[in-house]
Amino acid sequence: MKIKSFNEKYEKKVKKVDKRPKRFANYKWVTTIMLCAFLISLLFSSLTEVMVSYLSIFIGIIIVFLIIIIGVIFDMIGVATTAASLRPFNSMASKKVRGSKTAIFLIHNAEKVSAFCNDVIGDVCGVISGSVGILISSAVAQKFNLNNGVVTLFSTALIASLTIGGKAMGKSYAINKSDVIVFRFAKIVSFFKREVK
Repeated sequence: MKIKSFNEKYEKKVKKVDKRPKRFANYKWVTTIMLCAFLISLLFSSLTEVMVSYLSIFIGIIIVFLIIIIGVIFDMIGVATTAASLRPFNSMASKKVRGSKTAIFLIHNAEKVSAFCNDVIGDVCGVISGSVGILISSAVAQKFNLNNGVVTLFSTALIASLTIGGKAMGKSYAINKSDVIVFRFAKIVSFFKREVK
């Protein structure tokens, strides 16, 4: 009985203290991100499949590795944005360092940046690398008279392991070097887009 009454009192206290406003999903943003994912996936899938069908197997393998690397890099950017601190960028912004204001904007919008980088670009790259890998494995099996099912199974497993391993390494690096990654990415963005005031 004592334990029960203590728990009830504790829960009441938590309810009183936790008066933070509840945040609901921004449906407009969710719709936009879904549309972006669909269009990017459609565009890059069709482009890579056309390129792979006309290029050699070796070039096709290089394309797959490049897609995996792009996915890992954007995953790192997404994680770094959520882990980065505003303090060094506020200091740099006061000194008018190029890219600092863009970095502040990215950190303030970390939820959207991470959703775009991790979920849109990262996942789209994962899907495309898998589909292109299947095309290459079919071409390899045909050229060297191998079992198509075995080659496809091996290639998809290899692509999955490289993607997961790369993202795992990237995440740990992104957490430890979040400010550096965000600043470098912000500097690149600032060349294409005017610095946010």
